[in-house]
Amino acid sequence: MRLPSLTLAAAGMALLAPALSPAVEHRTREEPVAWSEGTVRAADLLARTHRCVQISRGRYRSDDGRPADIPVCGTRDAVFWKADLDIDCDGRPTARCNRRTDPLFSDATAFPQSDGRALSAERLPYIVVPAPSRVWNHRAHGVGGGSVAAVVHGGRVQYAVVGDIGPRGVIGEASYATARGLGIAADPRNGGTSEDVTYIVFRDARIKPIEDRAATVATGERLARLFVTGK
Repeated sequence: MRLPSLTLAAAGMALLAPALSPAVEHRTREEPVAWSEGTVRAADLLARTHRCVQISRGRYRSDDGRPADIPVCGTRDAVFWKADLDIDCDGRPTARCNRRTDPLFSDATAFPQSDGRALSAERLPYIVVPAPSRVWNHRAHGVGGGSVAAVVHGGRVQYAVVGDIGPRGVIGEASYATARGLGIAADPRNGGTSEDVTYIVFRDARIKPIEDRAATVATGERLARLFVTGK
């Protein structure tokens, strides 16, 4: 169940002092299939995220009312989590993302594009991070608007940016365009998937302007290769 995403201002009000817990190991699993948006294979990214050193103080729910069992994990160069994927259709109204197609539609995104307008969920692959809280503060780990992410599902790798902020207790949401790129049904009412999707966000790597798709793919490919080789 998708919950309304927060605007940047609302997310700021939710900010609490960051608190980290001791490293906790948590093993996760996802079946690889051969396909990728670039040259870095999905299987190699999944192998690198097989072991989780938990950096979040607690865990997140995949949907409202579900168990809180999803940790945010971390390495020196990235943070990652495995969750479902709910469709975020917020931002600039388009043919597929508007108040008629999406009952939870908002015409704002937490991070605007360079001309001040909201992002286009239909056209721009982006992911949603939870608002900062005592569970996890993404800002304390080099993650913010425009941060580069590699999203993995069904053997596919989709490069995206952090484009919106969601509720504090729920994780696992991405734009219409991200879902389409991963071969996931993107309808905001009935789309998404309950299967594992792996979200890898590279620390201290942001795209400006946020809507520069070519820069996102090039940077994502470079950082993904460094991530899988451990260099």
